[in-house]
Amino acid sequence: MRKWIALALLSCVVVLTVSLGNPGHQWAVSAQGSSQPDYSQQMMHSHEGDRPVASPALAFAPTVPVTSEEVTYGMVDGRPVMGYLARPTDAAEPLPGLIVIHEWWGLNDNIRMMTDRLAGEGYTALAVDLYGGQVAEAPEQARQLTQAALQTPQTLQENLRQAYQYLETEQQAPKIASIGWCFGGSWSLNTALQLPDQLAAAVIYYGGQLVTDPEQLQSLQMPILGVFGELDDNPSPETVYEFKAALDSLGKSAEIYIYEGADHAFANPSGTRYNPEVAEDAWQRTIAFLDRHLKGTSAGL
Repeated sequence: MRKWIALALLSCVVVLTVSLGNPGHQWAVSAQGSSQPDYSQQMMHSHEGDRPVASPALAFAPTVPVTSEEVTYGMVDGRPVMGYLARPTDAAEPLPGLIVIHEWWGLNDNIRMMTDRLAGEGYTALAVDLYGGQVAEAPEQARQLTQAALQTPQTLQENLRQAYQYLETEQQAPKIASIGWCFGGSWSLNTALQLPDQLAAAVIYYGGQLVTDPEQLQSLQMPILGVFGELDDNPSPETVYEFKAALDSLGKSAEIYIYEGADHAFANPSGTRYNPEVAEDAWQRTIAFLDRHLKGTSAGL
């Protein structure tokens, strides 16, 4: 049985909720974070000792059969951008769309598996590639790819804008959301800021570069789900509190959870930080959130 303890922190208008005896012991909060001066170095620290170690035992099959393919979803700087598209095999009508944004490792097999899994929940899921086809297998390589990508943020913005356009026009998605992990979590928020009245929802998994300035967040019109780890320092719980407090001050719709005992990358089954109980709880919350805001259903958490 769940037992809940709620503590109101009036100084920053944050409610801290601890679930005792529940997998992961989550803290439900709301907050915003700030940009870091050297993001790639911060990420390097967060992934110290981590590796994207694939394991068939940790692969998740989608709940229904899906069809997937590599697609060209746009042209950026005169070059085609390729992504991974998945949707339920038996889907007869256009489905809500998801822009799936990879971790700092790049568009690897883990992200393809997660894209298939999302598609199995009744979505047209497009995993974008922000690294131009490159994938990292070690933190130092991932840091270099992250650094290179962030040198031209306008290129990343255009990439994601075209991903939205592809889902809207080519796939005729009636509603579109963004979801990302790690580096992709930051860019899920950036996509929301870039398309503040177009995205139907945004999901952020421990994205290090959170925006905590209310002025920058004022334009957001979509609901936001954020899931973070108590042991993470990129972003730290304090930064997450700031993020939530800023969203609350603006009257934005935000569900933010900090999971006790969870570290950065806790939802990556191909990484060494994987926390299966916490990851599953966050997954169930993610699907319930997306179903609610993209399909209009209220089943689940």
